[in-house]
Amino acid sequence: MSRTMIVATDGQAIIRTHDEGKHWYRINIGQDLEYDDRVRCLLIDPANPEALFAGAEKGLFYSADHGVHWSRIDCALNGLAVWKLVVSESDPKVIYAGTGAPSRAILFRSRDGGKSWERTPLEMPEFCAGVNRPRMLALAVDPADSNDVWAGVEEGGLYRSRDGGDTWQRIDTSWSEFGGNSDLHDIVILKQDDGTTVHLALTVIALYRSTDNGETWVRLPAKESWGLRYSRLLMRKPGSNREIAVGIGDGTPGTTAAILTSDDAGLTWTKAELDRPSNSCMWAFGANPADPDFMLAGSKFGYLYLSTDAGKSWAKEWREFNEITDLTWIPGIPEDLGLPHVTN
Repeated sequence: MSRTMIVATDGQAIIRTHDEGKHWYRINIGQDLEYDDRVRCLLIDPANPEALFAGAEKGLFYSADHGVHWSRIDCALNGLAVWKLVVSESDPKVIYAGTGAPSRAILFRSRDGGKSWERTPLEMPEFCAGVNRPRMLALAVDPADSNDVWAGVEEGGLYRSRDGGDTWQRIDTSWSEFGGNSDLHDIVILKQDDGTTVHLALTVIALYRSTDNGETWVRLPAKESWGLRYSRLLMRKPGSNREIAVGIGDGTPGTTAAILTSDDAGLTWTKAELDRPSNSCMWAFGANPADPDFMLAGSKFGYLYLSTDAGKSWAKEWREFNEITDLTWIPGIPEDLGLPHVTN
């Protein structure tokens, strides 16, 4: 399968390859998205498999041609740093966006596939104790209900809305028995074959797991469970309700990292094989339903890893980047490369 792999960076916007990593290209100048921009997150457009959204330091951008050309989506997100984007599986026209530092952390909603956006009442204070200005890093939507949305804030807690973002309930206040932790990094929702739902909420130092619709939680401390203390991100294998991966490190940015996988919805974990040790904590994952076994992982300081066996083993790519912020890949390659800047 031919594919376009896309790396979002902090300082060189979008870098992509169309030939399995032999050559890498920066976006060209003269676009709405600056070629040296800070891009925080990526989301494939469910309405067009060749298109994707990019959340950047000052708004939301869109490419319809595998990341070659980019235009700004003129909307309520203008001027805000967009840290996270997530789309509803049951209603792909519903998309949620979380903003954050250096702007205010706010949850936004689109009901027309990302063309227009509205602000929800979920908004964080301008400053917090842990990271100065909070950022909405974690978003998840129940696969069967576009109105059941979860949002996690670094640093600010875990929230749930059952009405599409109109009203919110804070969830992590029930974690006081574990000492509590308001620094949320990621959320995954897994609908099981028996009709139950597994909710996984990842904080900076632990994984919280619920099997009763978020009423009660079991805590897995990162250091004791996985060997490294800093837990950063989760990834669900596309199409699976049990296979997931977690990316961890010894701190941020840290000096080492690991990836672990689970095939039982987060009950047990197996350490994946990296053919070369990471230089910093794991910071980004990427996958696509077109080939669920082909996955990308990136360290904060620019190591890119590829897996062809659903995350069990990883091979480092020769190309290294500045700070990686997000990853994805799209089947096929564009007809027009747009006279790109070659980076190698």
